[in-house]
Amino acid sequence: MSITRRNVTFGLAALTLSACQSTLSTTSTAAIAGPKSLPPDLQPQLNRDYAAWVAGFRGRALSQGITESTLNAAFRDTGYLPGVIKRDRNQTEFTRTLEDYLSIAASDERITKGRAAFSRHRTTLQNLEQSYGVDAEIICAIWGLESYYGERKGDIPVISATSTLAFDGRRGAFYEKQLIAALKILQNGDITVNRMTGSWAGAMGHTQFIPTSYQAFAVDYTGDGRRDIWSDDPSDALASTAAYLQKNGWSRGTKWGRELRASESASNVIQPQAGGPRFAVTGNFKAIKRYNNSDSYAIGVGHLADRIGGAGPLHTAFPPDQYGLTKDDRIALQTRLTARGFDTGGADGVLGPKSRAAIADYQRSLGLEPTGDPSQSLLKSLA
Repeated sequence: MSITRRNVTFGLAALTLSACQSTLSTTSTAAIAGPKSLPPDLQPQLNRDYAAWVAGFRGRALSQGITESTLNAAFRDTGYLPGVIKRDRNQTEFTRTLEDYLSIAASDERITKGRAAFSRHRTTLQNLEQSYGVDAEIICAIWGLESYYGERKGDIPVISATSTLAFDGRRGAFYEKQLIAALKILQNGDITVNRMTGSWAGAMGHTQFIPTSYQAFAVDYTGDGRRDIWSDDPSDALASTAAYLQKNGWSRGTKWGRELRASESASNVIQPQAGGPRFAVTGNFKAIKRYNNSDSYAIGVGHLADRIGGAGPLHTAFPPDQYGLTKDDRIALQTRLTARGFDTGGADGVLGPKSRAAIADYQRSLGLEPTGDPSQSLLKSLA
């Protein structure tokens, strides 16, 4: 399997465990509390096996050019993250339909926030388009999908996350490589240990670079001597994304693709959802997939970019789902359930775990089997 910039999944977690500064002690028992905003399973816990692994890792790191001072600083307040292992082991195999994916990726709120973000950073984005040839709206759309325009960058210490996953061993070689890369980033002075945070899987900053991709593609756009993709100013992160796409085959002056009308045909067509829209795609679609190897992701980036640029919704309607419900039906179901006191967590037409729990509770209130499955009859009963 090839590793793209994001062949990992993301969440929010942070943990720390004290270790002796000079020796990376394997016997320390004092835990250092993580951020109070994090749940209990993402607070530090003593793990002697992890501490022993860190002690063994020290020699491997030194042999790859990491200095003792970097190691001591990096591991001083970091440690084993049990919540990271839980999230890594429990990744769902559920695959959303393209319709559901786009309902989230190009929601009205994400489009509105994207247009506002583009307006605020128009000069930077347009300068990046001139420099790298990557459409300004595409850069902005990736920013929107990866961190909600900087609102959700993640606050988990990257050294803790990557060392925990390397120690765990399921993808040990991959995450030890990420840990070494993260240490080299610290050693280079681009960021301090306490500011090097990200997702539970080690993805960092506004556009969620894993450490090895940061090493290969990160850009110091502001000229301050640091490639700071974590800063409140997203310029370095946006430039790094543009550089990533350019070096992964982006062709200047070519769009990602477009939706085909019903009467149109094309040789380079994809249709991720049967009965749904068809798209003619270009080589730039493949460049986006180097960021995340998913057709739905690449269409989500392209469609969100189009909407940020002022385009309207897709022309082709998606067919009813397996329960015979359209998106409008699902939104009506969520709205009516919420009005009855069964909280669905919002009315976006995507029936996720919370909506299904609300359906089950409603079924239970009627004396029905609480399957959590929607239906036309259930919708009508709520009218």
